[in-house]
Amino acid sequence: MNIGLLVMRVVIGLVLGGHGVQKLFGWFGGHGLAKTGKAFGSVGYRPGTLFAFVAGATEAGGGLLLALGLLTPLAAAAIVGTMLNAALSAHVKKGFWLANGGYEYTLILGGVAAGLGFTGAGAYSLDHAAGWTLGGTAWGLFAVALALVTGMATDLYRRRNLAIDRWAGLASAA
Repeated sequence: MNIGLLVMRVVIGLVLGGHGVQKLFGWFGGHGLAKTGKAFGSVGYRPGTLFAFVAGATEAGGGLLLALGLLTPLAAAAIVGTMLNAALSAHVKKGFWLANGGYEYTLILGGVAAGLGFTGAGAYSLDHAAGWTLGGTAWGLFAVALALVTGMATDLYRRRNLAIDRWAGLASAA
């Protein structure tokens, strides 16, 4: 079981860390902060560069923490909240399957992270080395609740900005 948790943590953590540095620095074929910020601004995250930085730092930091098995419930919350926003802002309207741009991939990453929030990092982790037992129902519920509160608050802010844009467009057209 501990080796399975290690494999999941490292794979998901490094993939998300890679996504984060794509946003932040343009590494691994990413667009970097300026271009990512423009894209974020276009879907309602304003200021776009700030939200791109937060998303990149959350993915990179949460991914690194998850890979190391350090503060695992916090890493899980960061990943779930970020994947929730990615799904709601860019993927849900395209359906489920990733082949069509859907939310399949964000659901998998968020679901695995949430699951790790409940199981904990396992024996091969920095949490375990520090003597911390950061798994179980209470820690998992904490991680999911934190992700939902922060993720939904961020998405509501984004939707508010889009509604203001639509209203301003209607007002100027009249």
